[in-house]
Amino acid sequence: MPKLSVKTLITSTTVAASVLLLGGCASTGNVSPQYIPPSTYQTYDCNALSQEYNRIQSYVNNESKTYSGITTTGVGVGISAGRWGISPNINIGLGQSSNNDARNAKLSRLYGERDAVVQSARMKQCAFATNLKIYGEK
Repeated sequence: MPKLSVKTLITSTTVAASVLLLGGCASTGNVSPQYIPPSTYQTYDCNALSQEYNRIQSYVNNESKTYSGITTTGVGVGISAGRWGISPNINIGLGQSSNNDARNAKLSRLYGERDAVVQSARMKQCAFATNLKIYGEK
């Protein structure tokens, strides 16, 4: 049976923790738009729809920057006994911050409003909405 040195164990634990931290930060989640009827904006003309689209888009841009990624919720250091004998271990508890729930709900509403503005602008044949996509369009 090969013996593991403490230095080798700590090095491999550090590498594993780094992979977990970096891998967790790569995912930002996916927010679907809330349904907002386009009739909400039926009284707006093309100029007002364009201004409303720009206003909503600025809120989306600001809110998108407030993402709270992976956070450390606990770190444990201990000793475990197993097949290879007694060895030290380090446990890192990772989780997603609950602050993202409110952010995702707000983004969902904003995405829905933006889609409703684009759909209303298309019905009125506004020039600014020609190349804009709504959720699910390719």
